Amino acid sequence: MNANMTTRIASQGLLLRPFEGRDAPAFTKAVLESVETVGKWMPWCHAGYTDKDALDWFGLCRQSREAKTAYEFGIFSGDGTEFLGGAGLNEVKKLHGVCNLGYWVRQSKHRQQIASRCVQALSQYAFETLSMHRTEIVVAVGNLHSEGVARKSGALFESVARNRLFIHGRAVPASVFSLIP
Repeated sequence: MNANMTTRIASQGLLLRPFEGRDAPAFTKAVLESVETVGKWMPWCHAGYTDKDALDWFGLCRQSREAKTAYEFGIFSGDGTEFLGGAGLNEVKKLHGVCNLGYWVRQSKHRQQIASRCVQALSQYAFETLSMHRTEIVVAVGNLHSEGVARKSGALFESVARNRLFIHGRAVPASVFSLIP
């Protein structure tokens, strides 16, 4: 499988695929539903989010995929009809075979193992398709749900990196987890 614009990953009852323009209303609805939970850790998730914001994000995802620096996916139910969240591989450093793996799940779908299943599918994609040697999951200290996903997915906790993420206007420490083939 190559990492082209039409890559679809079907795994464990989920479908991961690149965003399409028609996904904007469902994406926006999921963001607005998730401001209280996802928005605490991801500043782009805010009460003023619009379909235009979603379309702008989709455009950036397309550009990054073409540049081979990120591979962002919408998370859908296995039949592709229900939007569940987003996940991706970004900060791809081909020279060193390293990338970052991130995920978010809409609030109404929490506690259904969706993020854990995405980590498994995307880490396999990173290692087998993109030939990565290391995948990192970087989680703001205090984001216990995302830390739990990383641990449950078999990622090894390596350290707390000072000022690793920038959230809501300030640098915060983050736990760094890793997966290797």
